Amino acid sequence: MTQPKPPIAMLAELTHRCPLSCPYCSNPVEMARQDSELATQDWIRVFREAADLGVLQLHLSGGEPASRRDLEELVAAARDAGLYTNLITSGIGLSERRLRALDAAGLDHVQLSLQGTTPEMADEIGGYTGGFKRKMQVADWIGQIGFPLTLNAVLHRRNLHQLPRAIEMAVEMGARRIEVATVQFHGWALKNRDALMPTREQAAEATRIVTEARQALKGTLVIDYVPADYHSDYPKRCMGGWGSTGLNVTPEGLVLPCHAAQTITHLTFQSVRDASLSGIWHDGPAFNAYRGTDWMPEPCASCERKTVDFGGCRCQAMALVGDASATDPVCVKSPHHVDLQARAEAHAAAEAPLVYRTAPGRRVEEPAQ
Repeated sequence: MTQPKPPIAMLAELTHRCPLSCPYCSNPVEMARQDSELATQDWIRVFREAADLGVLQLHLSGGEPASRRDLEELVAAARDAGLYTNLITSGIGLSERRLRALDAAGLDHVQLSLQGTTPEMADEIGGYTGGFKRKMQVADWIGQIGFPLTLNAVLHRRNLHQLPRAIEMAVEMGARRIEVATVQFHGWALKNRDALMPTREQAAEATRIVTEARQALKGTLVIDYVPADYHSDYPKRCMGGWGSTGLNVTPEGLVLPCHAAQTITHLTFQSVRDASLSGIWHDGPAFNAYRGTDWMPEPCASCERKTVDFGGCRCQAMALVGDASATDPVCVKSPHHVDLQARAEAHAAAEAPLVYRTAPGRRVEEPAQ
């Protein structure tokens, strides 16, 4: 196997702590405890190692990264290392004062999540009373400060009808980009397929809306689109190909080829506490397990799309058929595709209550100014 090119981006999951209780959360069912999180100096060292490895973009995520009191210090360290920093946030816990401190520390970009376009929908999905109002205030502060903004709208059966308004809101907020992400069923979200699975008709309508909006808003708003996997004929190119363009570091320091890789239980994941980021990227057994195309069985091995989608999502193959080396069942060439389509229709027709990570109904406390 040839040596991989340097990764372009790193996702730093600073913490799994989060004020929201989103039922579509893709974080693991068993999340990292606060006392297991990497310390400030550990993260700073990892950022330097990432820059030395060739990483250009650093995505600061969680949970809610604003839960870390050292967030400003981490942003400043990432800037000193020469990394472009993007804060992925719910907005909850961010005051105007803290946003301005992050700006002074060198934060380059903010990605703000949107659970719905009305207070009723957003607060129901997020499980946090008053969350939508706080989010809109944070969006206004982001605009005043001048951060480039991406709006991230996770869509599912309950809120896909709000997609046109979500796109309008992105324009109104002055966002440069919106990520229209149909829910991906990983981690906790697997518990909510009967509550969140969109119908085939909804998935087709979302594609139509995105196609038309891209044409109408060309030059004004970039629209990234993650379609409904279970209703598609070909899988997404997960992570641009396993171990090819990016890596994730969990709150406790494990280095993963993708966000959900820990669900593949036979893989061995190394920690930045014990090994260098470069060594893990180049030689880590988890990264080399599905890197490139040599690992592929049929029908992937002889498929003309094998360097287009790389067999699809390894974690999805594991979750749906119990074999991480199998062709993603989303693909029409998979022997499991017909079964997946039937299961998708069954999930979409089911009626089920939302299963939250924690009890919903908490109210947002006003952060200190």
